[in-house]
Amino acid sequence: MDIIELSKGLDTIWVVLTAAMILLMEGGFALLEAGFVRQKNAVSIIMKVFVDIAFGALIFYFVGFAIMYGKDAGGFIGTNGFMLKGDLSHIALTITQETYWLFQCAFVIAVISIVSGAVAERIHFRAYILFTIAMTGLIYPLAGHWVWSADGWLGKLGMIDFAGSAVIHGLGGFAALAAAMFIGPRIGKFGADGKVNIVPPSNLPLASVGAFILWFGWFGFNAGSTLSATHTGIGHIAVTTMLSAAAGGATCILFTMFRYKKADPPMVINGSLAGLVGITAGCAFVSDGAAILIGAVSGIAMVLATEALEGKRIDDPVGAFAVHGVSGSIGTIAVGLFAKPELSAGVGKGYYGLFYGGGWNLLGVQALGLLTVAVWGFFVTLAVLWLIRRVMPVRVSKDEELVGLDVGIHGVPAYSSDTDFIDMESMKRSK
Repeated sequence: MDIIELSKGLDTIWVVLTAAMILLMEGGFALLEAGFVRQKNAVSIIMKVFVDIAFGALIFYFVGFAIMYGKDAGGFIGTNGFMLKGDLSHIALTITQETYWLFQCAFVIAVISIVSGAVAERIHFRAYILFTIAMTGLIYPLAGHWVWSADGWLGKLGMIDFAGSAVIHGLGGFAALAAAMFIGPRIGKFGADGKVNIVPPSNLPLASVGAFILWFGWFGFNAGSTLSATHTGIGHIAVTTMLSAAAGGATCILFTMFRYKKADPPMVINGSLAGLVGITAGCAFVSDGAAILIGAVSGIAMVLATEALEGKRIDDPVGAFAVHGVSGSIGTIAVGLFAKPELSAGVGKGYYGLFYGGGWNLLGVQALGLLTVAVWGFFVTLAVLWLIRRVMPVRVSKDEELVGLDVGIHGVPAYSSDTDFIDMESMKRSK
């Protein structure tokens, strides 16, 4: 075996392992969201995660990957590669197309999982399946094509989004905002007098474990995006990822102690995640110090965005927009400020950040790319949900919401004792 074949083998192992780490993040999403919502909706969360994985993988295989990475003369949409068939030699890889698909499949599953939390406790299961098909088959692949494909128009302009602060988190976050606005708040979340009623998380230790799993998987998310086991930047990427997450969590501890007179656990959990989201675009291109600053700003912005949404009577049970949409935006713009010449040259078309003498070019491209992805994710999500509502309910009935989606939609509670019995015939008749 020559050195080239050995290198390809190592790259394949690296990409498969990091893809598995990213897929494990679905366990993190499941635990995080199940811990944040009420007990009567925990099964609903788990079922939506299974929809993300099962339908997301299949739709991305049949349609999404081709739209995202297929050949394209105009920079807008891929036109070949459906079911991984056809000539995909334009994708410069040291790994097989199937290996690359697996890694990208883990990404697309993460995108739809962001939206899941924003509509928790009230979206209808059937409607969610249809939206998952739209997100994984069209909404995300098109945005990804514009930035990441060889022919994408934003990529050609020089946009840098190493692991997806814009393409994954910005898109998912603004789609989550649109979905939360479209479906409306949970019953009783806001009083007639404008009062915000707190809906306590059902299990914060569970949510914390979910956050730790997400944190672990993020090393695969960011470092795995090198697609190479011998990439010299892997160590730096891992360090900036760690520092930004830590800064997000630490800042939220201090900021909530100052703002609320006590450290707020859900905010601290989301603060660490905000730091992770913020560094995802520039993890390979910014310094350690910039990573800490990005994480700190993302953490504070997440808290303020959460408050702002509640002030606008928008109900986002897990803070999906504040964590992913806001922090993803910060991370995308931060590349245009902090990308270092020695790290970005040759990778981001030779552009580097404003604070390193790179001028306004990269910053302008980053802002344009972010605006494009955000507008696309927000308005197409509204359009898709409107179309779904034409054929079926998007929101569960009042009775189903009050009893909980676990029993009301899925016919089984998340938690039961040995003495609990379920009348299955009655459940069937109620459908």
